[in-house]
Amino acid sequence: MDALKGTMLDVNIWNFIWSAVNIIILFILLKIFLFKPINKIMNERTRSIQDDIDSAEKSRREAEELKKQYADDLSSAKEEAQKIIMKAHDDAEAEKAAILQKSQEEASQIISDAGRTIENERKRVLQQAQTQIADLAIEAASKIIGENVDDEKNRRLVDEFLSSEEDNS
Repeated sequence: MDALKGTMLDVNIWNFIWSAVNIIILFILLKIFLFKPINKIMNERTRSIQDDIDSAEKSRREAEELKKQYADDLSSAKEEAQKIIMKAHDDAEAEKAAILQKSQEEASQIISDAGRTIENERKRVLQQAQTQIADLAIEAASKIIGENVDDEKNRRLVDEFLSSEEDNS
């Protein structure tokens, strides 16, 4: 067995213990100086990622709320625009009706005034024609009779004659 003492397969218990102690010390040192900072960095990174995810989710909800509010505002604006258009249309129809009514009243008034003017003009022309006819009849009668008859009396007679002829026709 002495031949095996210097070989690699030689197991020395003290070497094994020192190796185990060294491994344990190395593990403790790695845990203190390497694993804790790495775990701390990993935890901070995890927390940062989670915060980013939470922030993104919050932003998404806010965006959805804004989108819904925008859709509601747009719908409300469309309804308001439709109401304004309908009111303008109704106002235009009312204005149109008022203008037509006023035009018809003015046309009726113009026609009525024109009718009165025509009637007055007709009466004036008739009166003038009667006067001229009476003058001609008196003049003709004066020439036939040969003397100048009382103008006022003759005119009255001719007017009565014309008035009776007017009533007959």
